Formats: sequence, structure tokens, C-alpha cells
Amino acid sequence: MERYEFFRQFHDISIADYQLLTDSLGVRSFKKGAFITVPGQVQRELYFVKSGVQMSYFDTGDKIYTLAFTYFPYLCAIAASFSFQEPSKYFLTCLTDSELEYITYDDLQKLIDQSQQIERLFRRMTEAMLAGMIDLHIDLRAMTIEERYKTFCRKNPDLLQLVPHKYIASYLGIDPTNFSKLFNNVIF
Repeated sequence: MERYEFFRQFHDISIADYQLLTDSLGVRSFKKGAFITVPGQVQRELYFVKSGVQMSYFDTGDKIYTLAFTYFPYLCAIAASFSFQEPSKYFLTCLTDSELEYITYDDLQKLIDQSQQIERLFRRMTEAMLAGMIDLHIDLRAMTIEERYKTFCRKNPDLLQLVPHKYIASYLGIDPTNFSKLFNNVIF
């Protein structure tokens, strides 16, 4: 799906405003395993995934807690760090070689001041992200392990081939051994 059509799922942004946004984007490439943001660092750019898979996670030293995966056509950022320009509390890393377009925080603020349509687009995308996080919290508390696994597989089938299963298990709050059993035994 082209990014313009993806954006229009959130707000019917005009081609002119979309062009205004995309004309402000730079491009950056990251190798597999590269960190985009680390704890204590302020994320100064918002990324638009062109290719690759990224993961945000919190590391306690004893355990990794996977928070999110990003891939085309999604945005990629530590939301609180970018939005409030505060130090990140967790990591954002590349699980595969990745090509990301980006806009700086200051440039995005200028565009938001310039275009009500761009402001509305980002507000609606933020609202959708918040709703998705609430749904995930409900799923983690109310669904069985098998139901969480099936829901994930239905929504993100490609990630089963692209992301190490230990990270998917962490994201779903499932022990890696139980995840392996589900992966090998659950029929849809």
C-alpha cells in the first residue's frame, strides 16, 4: 500500500499537503542490529519506514520486554521521546537492514503550524496508536495465550517470518517455550 493511501486511512489529506510533508523528508539507512534510539537519548527525528523491521523494547537487564514492531508503511519512533523531546526510557533498534525516511521534530512543528491538514493527520494517527495500545493491554489481560497468538498471527502474519520468535513471545507476554509449542501446533 502506498504511504499516501495509508495516511488517508487516518485523514483525507490532500495531495498538496502530502507533498508538503514528503518534500521535507530525508533518508537514512540502518544495518540490522543498529540502534535508532537508546535510553537517555532524545529522539529528534520521526521515521517513516520504507523497508525493514524495527522493534522498541525495554531491557531490565534480566529480561527484554518487547513493546512494538514497525515496518512499512508505519511510523517508527519512541513516541514520548519524540513528542515531548525528552530522554527515551527504552530502545528502538533495527531487526533487519532498514531504510527510513525522516523529519526532524522542529521541521514537523513548522509543517503543523503551516497546515491544519498535516496537524489533523498526525493527531488522528496518534489517536489510532493510543487506541491500539489500549486494545493490546486488554488483549494481554483478557485473552488466553492461544487467543493472543492467533490474534497476532491474523493481524501480522508476515512478522512470523521476519522477527525472531522470542521477541514476538515477549510482545505477547508468552514464555518462549509456550510460544514455540503454539507456533508448531496451532491450526487456524
